[in-house]
Amino acid sequence: MQIIKIPGQILESALSIAGIRIGTEEPHYLRRPLTDSVEIRRYGPRIAAETTVNDNEDRARGVGFRRLADYIFGANERDDTISMTAPVAQARGTDGRWTIRFFMPSKWTMDTLPAPDSEDVTLVTAPGETVAVLRFSGDRGPKAVAARTDELTRTLLDNGIEPVGDAVAWFYDPPWTLPFRRRNEIAIPVVDPT
Repeated sequence: MQIIKIPGQILESALSIAGIRIGTEEPHYLRRPLTDSVEIRRYGPRIAAETTVNDNEDRARGVGFRRLADYIFGANERDDTISMTAPVAQARGTDGRWTIRFFMPSKWTMDTLPAPDSEDVTLVTAPGETVAVLRFSGDRGPKAVAARTDELTRTLLDNGIEPVGDAVAWFYDPPWTLPFRRRNEIAIPVVDPT
């Protein structure tokens, strides 16, 4: 059985270079366009594994990703493997530390998920929310994320929508994906304008 999985994993990795995602679950949402480049999405409650890292933005993403990957690849009380989902979320807290999140596949509940082995990883329920989302490709370094956050904030204010929370960066592809094929997003919580 393991031999059958390896060719599939190699194929998925090869396709991810070109930004082709197969078999990766994403949280369900309802959407409506706000502008040509921004949409409003409504998400229901979701379960996430999260970790907080005190480092610069890039290193925090790497450290956080590794901690969470360890958890879903078996560093948990039952040595269970949990499927990878997209996106990986990164947000800066008021204390300057970074919170990195993996959303859990929808088949899991707080009762069925195994407890993490690491005290640096916690399971949380993210409440349902309405967010404005700006999708972009290419660079996803700190300057690019800041520029896209400013762009989304200006678009919201230009449309009479006031943000009600801090921006979160969502990354859908691995670092080896060709930059022009990457799917990245900035999401800012808003009051549902409908």
